[in-house]
Amino acid sequence: MKRKIASTSAIAMALILTVATAQAKKSDYVETEVKEGGSLSGSVLFTGNVPAPIMEDLKKGKNTDFCANHPDTNADKIRPRYHVRVQDGKLLDAVVYVEEIETGKAWSTTPTTFDFKNCDIFPKVSVVHKPDKGTNDGLVKIENQDPNILHNPHGYSVDGANRKTLFNKPLPSKGDVADVTKTLKRLKKAKDSHFFLQCDQHNFMEADAKIVWNPYYAVTDDKGSFKIDNIPAGNYKVTVWHPYVGETTQEVTVTAGKDSVQDFNLASK
Repeated sequence: MKRKIASTSAIAMALILTVATAQAKKSDYVETEVKEGGSLSGSVLFTGNVPAPIMEDLKKGKNTDFCANHPDTNADKIRPRYHVRVQDGKLLDAVVYVEEIETGKAWSTTPTTFDFKNCDIFPKVSVVHKPDKGTNDGLVKIENQDPNILHNPHGYSVDGANRKTLFNKPLPSKGDVADVTKTLKRLKKAKDSHFFLQCDQHNFMEADAKIVWNPYYAVTDDKGSFKIDNIPAGNYKVTVWHPYVGETTQEVTVTAGKDSVQDFNLASK
């Protein structure tokens, strides 16, 4: 009887491991040919009052004279930092992404590059994702474009008030590049959704990115518009995310071979 119980327990454990493995594999995105894919386009509307910029006094930080060369700096060496940008009632720098697509078009091979320039980071809002097992470089890069200025890019996964360090890479000279692709292998779908980048030498230098798990995403342009292409026909949940405004999700139907137009709305907190 004891042997039978032990055997049953072993079988149960094997089943648990099999299910867990299947679930883990199911969460991995698989690239495949998309036939008669559709597209999704539209705008992200913004309602409410646009938050005022943070007025950064560069005289209180390092490399004041150089950092004051930023084109937005006034005569008193005060630079406004805009977390939320709105043009004609539409929200810029919002990430629009399709939820839970397990198979579809290939990931873009163009790396995400964060430029440290004029004591600022560009782009302000972007997208990053976890590299696959065979990819150790070429996915996310950071470049120092400021002469004779030490920048120290510090990347985090952010969850509310909690921060998990992913990398900390000093870039002492102009032209120095940090490829941080391998460090993003620590990302976990159940825990990580918001990437935050800051310079430890100049903490007013900030950028944000949405952590995505499939290549169906877009960032709204300088008109607040977006387009996501080559989507398999079907019904989806589509989410709009902005690091300083919030997020909203809508049900969207994508029709084969056609462009589905859908606007979204985010309101100020």
